[in-house]
Amino acid sequence: MTAVLLLLMAYSLVGETAHEWLGVGMFALVILHHVLNSRWSRNVAKGRYTPFRVVQTMLVVLALVCMLGSMVSGIMISRHAFAFLQISAGQSLARTAHLLSAYWGFVVISLHLGLHWNMVISRLSPTLRRVLLFPAVLIAGYGAFAFFKRKIGSYLLLQNQFVFFDFGEPLIFFLLDYLAVMGLFIFLGHFLGKILKR
Repeated sequence: MTAVLLLLMAYSLVGETAHEWLGVGMFALVILHHVLNSRWSRNVAKGRYTPFRVVQTMLVVLALVCMLGSMVSGIMISRHAFAFLQISAGQSLARTAHLLSAYWGFVVISLHLGLHWNMVISRLSPTLRRVLLFPAVLIAGYGAFAFFKRKIGSYLLLQNQFVFFDFGEPLIFFLLDYLAVMGLFIFLGHFLGKILKR
């Protein structure tokens, strides 16, 4: 899901047709993810809500809203995968909704991943975790730089309604920057989770 999400953010660099089919694949993966975690969904109304659980649930709901927003708006503006539907109404609104859903979804999913980062690092020894903290700080630091370099805040706040792509830039550089931005929000989500658990 992480790899597909990063490729989806590279919309124009991977091509419209690939972007649309990656979006369909992402939606299928989200459904599979929820099926595999159906126990969590069944228990959402049970038990005590700690601050950690409140934030975790809010992020899941926001991620779902963003995914649905991306998929519905994506179907409306589709020129390839869903072109047979021939939807012509509401194109401008759908493009705006798609931009907002995509960028807020990117942030929310990264924060959600950060809340669960302990599952990734729990198998590592305490010494290795301390050693890896330094590269994690570097990635988060570069992620903050890339966040401003790529003007991601302007898309989140809808100050720019069109995403700028440098078609002369190798795809790998774009993906590494967005991976670092994802790392920034994973880092923030991880430490937010620690604070909430305390």
